[in-house]
Amino acid sequence: MEKQISNDPLHGVTLKAILEKLVDFYGFDTLGELIKIKCFTENPSIKSSLTFLRKTDWARKKVEELYIQSLKKMG
Repeated sequence: MEKQISNDPLHGVTLKAILEKLVDFYGFDTLGELIKIKCFTENPSIKSSLTFLRKTDWARKKVEELYIQSLKKMG
């Protein structure tokens, strides 16, 4: 049997890895402007943001969408 390769850019990428890449690329200030949620604008940290994003589907979806849009820019 052949293994199928997923076309999903999120396949195998953890939420933590996505968030760390976005923070490295944009920083929390710009991230807070692009996605207006408190965990990016008020006393932001990877840990507190992950806690919020894991509980909040709509916010996690926005982060995942930004990550997919930013993949080409990040290189």
